[in-house]
Amino acid sequence: MIAFDFGERRIGVAVGQSITGSASPLCTLDRRLGNEPNWPEIEAIVRAWKPKAAIVGLPLNMDGSEQRLGTLARRFAQRLHERTGLTVHLCDERLTTREAWERLIEGGSRRHGPDPVAAQIILESWFARTRS
Repeated sequence: MIAFDFGERRIGVAVGQSITGSASPLCTLDRRLGNEPNWPEIEAIVRAWKPKAAIVGLPLNMDGSEQRLGTLARRFAQRLHERTGLTVHLCDERLTTREAWERLIEGGSRRHGPDPVAAQIILESWFARTRS
């Protein structure tokens, strides 16, 4: 599985194993001029990792309503499906960036930055939800 934390300037990417329910941060992709994702780079990552499906974080407010960025995340998920053929699921990403920063501070390593760690948390959350 592969997960994306879609943001206004960057996209965090994580990969994981559904059998073990574990995930690892992979990389951060910068959005291109005009706010377009770098599709050739995304497609290369998908080809390299050969995931069975993708998870895209859906930005929600604490009351469950969709944030302004939600429309862009949904569009990204749709285009990801169209360009790669992957089944794409949306997953609530509330507080993932905050938790990502907490993990980075606790672990003492900021090697990946918060975006791929947020994608890791989204994927771990997806695994936990689908196992229940």
